[in-house]
Amino acid sequence: MSIFPYIYYMIQSFNVTSEERQISIYAGLVTSAFAFAEFSTGVVWGRLSDRVGRKPVLLTGLAGTCLSMLVFGFAPNLPIALLGRALGGLLNGNIGVLQTTVAEIVTVKDHQPRAYSIMPFVWSLGSVLGPALGGALAQPCMNYPNLFSRGTLFDRFPFLLPNLVCAAILAVGVLVGILFLEETHELKKHRRDWGLECGNWILRHFSKSSIRNSFDKAGDANMEESRSLLEDDQPPGYQTTEGSPRDPSSRSHSPSTVHPKLLFKHPEPARTLSGVNFIFTKQVILNIAGYGILAYHTMSFDQMMPVFLSTPVSHEQPSLPFMFTGGFALSSKKIGLMLSFQGVYSMLAQLVLFPFVVRRFGTLNTFRFVVISWPMLYFMTPYLVLLPVRLQMTGVYVFLLWRITFQILAFPSNAILLTNSAPSLLVLGVINGIAASTASISRAFGPTVSGFVHSWGLKMGCAGLVWWAAGLICVFGAVESLWLEEGAGRMNPHAVEDIEGTAAEPLKKPSTMEAAIATGDGSNPGPSESPAGSLTLKAPAYCADSAQ
Repeated sequence: MSIFPYIYYMIQSFNVTSEERQISIYAGLVTSAFAFAEFSTGVVWGRLSDRVGRKPVLLTGLAGTCLSMLVFGFAPNLPIALLGRALGGLLNGNIGVLQTTVAEIVTVKDHQPRAYSIMPFVWSLGSVLGPALGGALAQPCMNYPNLFSRGTLFDRFPFLLPNLVCAAILAVGVLVGILFLEETHELKKHRRDWGLECGNWILRHFSKSSIRNSFDKAGDANMEESRSLLEDDQPPGYQTTEGSPRDPSSRSHSPSTVHPKLLFKHPEPARTLSGVNFIFTKQVILNIAGYGILAYHTMSFDQMMPVFLSTPVSHEQPSLPFMFTGGFALSSKKIGLMLSFQGVYSMLAQLVLFPFVVRRFGTLNTFRFVVISWPMLYFMTPYLVLLPVRLQMTGVYVFLLWRITFQILAFPSNAILLTNSAPSLLVLGVINGIAASTASISRAFGPTVSGFVHSWGLKMGCAGLVWWAAGLICVFGAVESLWLEEGAGRMNPHAVEDIEGTAAEPLKKPSTMEAAIATGDGSNPGPSESPAGSLTLKAPAYCADSAQ
């Protein structure tokens, strides 16, 4: 986001073209380089996160983005700028991995709207800081001559400063992640984490001892009370240390306590887990396709709006309804502030509006309404330049708010629909990796194709052509949404009830109950009864953990 306010002027500084109408093409190439590279490695990072865990992949992505921004800031020409952007895409697969992480943390469907609004909220926070930093810190020798003198490093590389600041923020993020980020992969989170142990040591030694002691005492009391309740509620034959449930507040949970039916929707998962038909069901494919369409036209908007705002004012007489050109001739600082304004609104709406709308109308209905209504935004945007001068900025802000409202409703809804359509928790990394790659290739083609269409439209004297082309893509997304279904996924409460009923079924047999009582008296359980007793304890324990 930080490059959008100044990308138009950065391309100008490279002197790759003398025609202003060609600048949008090269700006689209720079923007798309990241997405093309991200597409090529998105699946790889998703599969790697399934094997080594989420935390290492997330930290690698942050470090890779930090490196790419340094290369981009020092870019003296267009090829190096493209290399810097591509490097960031190759080393960053965090979008899909983050969605998988959220899905692993949230196990109750009613909590999904709030949980899936947090990541877009953080994204919105970045959309506030990014454009503000990019617009305010770009070309410092020109904007702040008293602080940055000509002939210095920042004069030779006028777009280095915002990238340096962003790289420093990313470096802090890597450090915080090493110390405090916990692993969420079900089979990897039990490993020893030296970074997390160091973070806990820091918290213990730099927090107030009184507060720490009070929390420790409260935690110990809660743990003892929970243990006593668990032990008191169990039948005598099931008070055993083997396979007994752990306290919900305990950090480590044994993988054996996860019931297979909570991880898989289908029987015999071990033989079908890697099968394409098992993973890519009809609903999974439709949701991934919808995600790609969203990514295409939203990235096109992100690319074209700053170009539209930067384009000089046209003094040619328009030939309505379609033949007209021109923009608003705004500076990079002004554009950065405008984009930051929409980011502030996005943060507030993400926490308040999205959970309310989804709970009121449902995830699928919200998604459908947005994608069906979205084409109108693109069809109307180019006509902003024809408004009276005193109303133009008001119109721009209204359309920015319109667009960001649709975006904060559409993307989390799509993420929830995709998660709930997944056939297994253990293949979420692959599914989200494919989805991230699809979105990446869409984000790559979006700005590039839009740049060419915009250049072609300007030659014809039709500045609205690129916007109407994006609106046509929106129409395809609206039609595709009619085939979507809102699945319950692994969050279905009836699935938990089925598990508990299945686990408790053997207890209805007198022979099994007698064997359980005999176990409590000290007798050894028979080979058929012991698993039944163990299963009865494990399933409710996992459900209790999940509910928290």
